[in-house]
Amino acid sequence: MWLALGLSWCVGILGRGYWTPDEPREADIAWRMSWQPAKAVPLLAGEPFCEKPPLAYWVAGAAIDVFGNDAWAARLPNVLYALVTALAVGLIARRSAGSLAGLAAAAAISTFLLSYQVAIWLATDAPLLAAVAVALWGLYTGFYAMSTGERLRGYSCMHAALAVGFLAKSAAAWMVPALTFFTLVVWERRWRELLRWELYLGLILQAVLILSWVWVVYVGPDGPAHLRVFFWNNLVGRFAHVDAPEELQYAAAHRNTPGKYFIELPAYLWPWTLLVLAAARGAWRRRQEPGDRRSMVRFAAAVFLPTLCVLSIAATARNIYLAPALAGVALLLGWWAEDLETAHDRWDLRALRGTSILLLLMVAVVAAAVLIVGRESWDGLHARAAYAALSLSGLIIAAGCSLWSLRAAGRGQLVRALCALLLAYCALLTGPASQIYRSVDTWQDLASIGRAVAHDAVDRQLILFAPDETTRAFVDLYTATSVDLIPGPISPKSADRLRAHLAATPRSVVLTQLPGRTESRTLRELKDWLGLKPRTTTNPRTTTNPSTTANPSAMTPRPDSDLTPGWAVAAGLHVAHRYALPNGRRYALLDSDVATASR
Repeated sequence: MWLALGLSWCVGILGRGYWTPDEPREADIAWRMSWQPAKAVPLLAGEPFCEKPPLAYWVAGAAIDVFGNDAWAARLPNVLYALVTALAVGLIARRSAGSLAGLAAAAAISTFLLSYQVAIWLATDAPLLAAVAVALWGLYTGFYAMSTGERLRGYSCMHAALAVGFLAKSAAAWMVPALTFFTLVVWERRWRELLRWELYLGLILQAVLILSWVWVVYVGPDGPAHLRVFFWNNLVGRFAHVDAPEELQYAAAHRNTPGKYFIELPAYLWPWTLLVLAAARGAWRRRQEPGDRRSMVRFAAAVFLPTLCVLSIAATARNIYLAPALAGVALLLGWWAEDLETAHDRWDLRALRGTSILLLLMVAVVAAAVLIVGRESWDGLHARAAYAALSLSGLIIAAGCSLWSLRAAGRGQLVRALCALLLAYCALLTGPASQIYRSVDTWQDLASIGRAVAHDAVDRQLILFAPDETTRAFVDLYTATSVDLIPGPISPKSADRLRAHLAATPRSVVLTQLPGRTESRTLRELKDWLGLKPRTTTNPRTTTNPSTTANPSAMTPRPDSDLTPGWAVAAGLHVAHRYALPNGRRYALLDSDVATASR
């Protein structure tokens, strides 16, 4: 099991480049952290980035400093985060229900679609998930301890993990453990737990670690303003609207909708959704079991349900916010798996068979994706052979294990069926996925655009016009660390600022993102086969300037980005170079008509 999980982690974490959204931004912050002298406040393209505390960037920056500025190096700590998460959740289940429960819970938290996405993504959520998992292990140990020493060790471990989680993603680390603790106190009527000194002693350690960082930020440049963004705009502002500038209104992005998390929950739990339903049904049927067995189910429910309810009424909603609470679902699955051989019914059997069939269907879908997406990666005989071998082996193993699971379930060997399902899913996450990632890397290769811009804008001052965080990040990483910035959105006011800036620095060139996508050859052929009208595409390095047909009064880019944007024509600019990724972003490097004439 651990080998299969390790391979799936390594492929997803180490086997691909930086992908949007977010990863280029996080990569730039980590790269900056690897060499910036003051490390209390993260920097994005040289400017303070106060959305998250710096711990994740410290660790990723240290890996970059040792191994170089590559995607696999920046994500290398994620392997440790994933392992810690699995071990912590597995230890809780092992202590409360048995060894099989521990293995099943560890496998579940590692392979839920949402928690797997968190584990392989370069962001602050992977260390947060690991810290919350360790904090829950400490909470379980302390809450159900049989001695003072054990209780002190458990609660102290919880506080140490919460301090680490806080330094990774602020007070969001406290939500799941705090809601779990108070839910258990009320549910089990253990009011005395609130008065135990062992619960509060670890607060000293947590306060020392957190306040030390807060003090360093406070005494630094613009310290009070940075702390306000860290703790007011970015924390309270995620749950409610606060008085803040427009760019710091975090509640305006990722708006929540009624029932969003409940509707999307089956996708978060994929591919074990049916097994979770069977486990929840089994927990309800066996709710009158002895106290030790009930405590495991109560703890699992206390971890997941209160957080789900709180997030459902928050102003903002992103799927990753729920990831730390999935530890509760993993614990429930572990509890269910422990007695699967001796205490199952027909609904458990149907859940296993249904999951086997779903994985067989997934094998077919992945096989189609490999054929469609991977065609453009077959750039030579050896590459084609390696691509086919890795993809085919993973698909065969996944299909074989899914069929093995169906057969084992039919014979009543439900634990073997579970193991076969895990192997099938991990096979899909390794062989075929590794080859699909290779193709997706070409769609996300912003480094190539950054280096091309550096070549084309050599010895010229670069202006970024209305860039998003991703644009600022890859330009800082691969083009230049010193650029001029005209913030967005694109409007008459920002266009006026651009003209004034160009008047002061007439030899500057302007980089701006173009609307739309440039479709790959395979996607165009697929659309032709399906009878769909293909979208307009351009040569990534076209240098023609059809600006005479553009409308100078337009203040937003035209949908047909082969034309020079209207605001650029009005500013006396023309397209010098265009850059595009297949199925990815498009950019234009604009030059001044005056500067071109002078040369």
